[in-house]
Amino acid sequence: MDLTQTAHRLTVRHLRVVAVIQAEGSLMHAATALNMTQSAVTKALQDTEAQMRVQLFERTNRGVVPTDIGLKLAAHARLILAQIDKAEQEVAHLRDGTAGHVTIGTLLAGSAGLLPEAIVRLRRDQPGLVVRVEEGTNDMLMPALRSGELDLVLGRLPEFRDREGLKQEYLIDDFAQIVVRRDHPLVAQPDLQLADLLAYDWILPGHSTTLRRQIDKAFRDENLEPPTHSVETVSFLTTRRLLRQADYLAVWPVQLAELEVQDGAIVALQIPLPTARRPIGISTRVADVISPAAARLVESLRQAARHLKTGSSEPLQ
Repeated sequence: MDLTQTAHRLTVRHLRVVAVIQAEGSLMHAATALNMTQSAVTKALQDTEAQMRVQLFERTNRGVVPTDIGLKLAAHARLILAQIDKAEQEVAHLRDGTAGHVTIGTLLAGSAGLLPEAIVRLRRDQPGLVVRVEEGTNDMLMPALRSGELDLVLGRLPEFRDREGLKQEYLIDDFAQIVVRRDHPLVAQPDLQLADLLAYDWILPGHSTTLRRQIDKAFRDENLEPPTHSVETVSFLTTRRLLRQADYLAVWPVQLAELEVQDGAIVALQIPLPTARRPIGISTRVADVISPAAARLVESLRQAARHLKTGSSEPLQ
């Protein structure tokens, strides 16, 4: 019997045990998470390894460590389990006459204008549809998308190195603006240059983010060292509060900056950041057919993007 044939005998229980053991790092913790006895978890793992004819975990004094094959199987298990959960949800929604459920990950660039408008449009036509929004950065959201925890991700499209296994759809262009509070000393200073900003504290995204790399490049292109004395966060609420309380500088996507400028407490400095231009779009898994609810949200995002591009005065209802 070959490996493919034995894999066909794996059950959902086997897959769930493998996924939880890998996540928990020990048989004891996995047993607690699964509400099983440790001996039952051990037996299920041994059964899985026997059927696959491979070792999935190495036992150590501190717990269990997945082998390379174990890591691969755990990743596939998480995706399969997520798809089963979605299938059960779809069946339940069809049975109960409800509209469905969709989970979207969003970066700051998409959450300010595009996503809220899309949700309003979507739920105007599908009032029973539940939309769950998870905010984060690409290094957090893309693994969740690949594992099936998210249906799609909206935001600045990731760089080439982050696109494996994903397909992307362009929606709209985005650029970033440097923002400060209304009474910041730089607001009254004419002919501002990037060099004038280095004396102040900054609020910046982490070094692993695309936007941070683009900000750093803008300074280096002018033979300047990027800001080092900064608070690192992607939290909008934290950034907004710090900006209003002290003389910080931050970099926000233009849609978010425009909303805050309209409120009157924040000012966008007239210093271009050409390196921070980036397309906003949708990322989904390549080897996947998205659910009807997710497909409706994608279409609503397309409509919202067209609305923002044309500057249409069409009201949201």
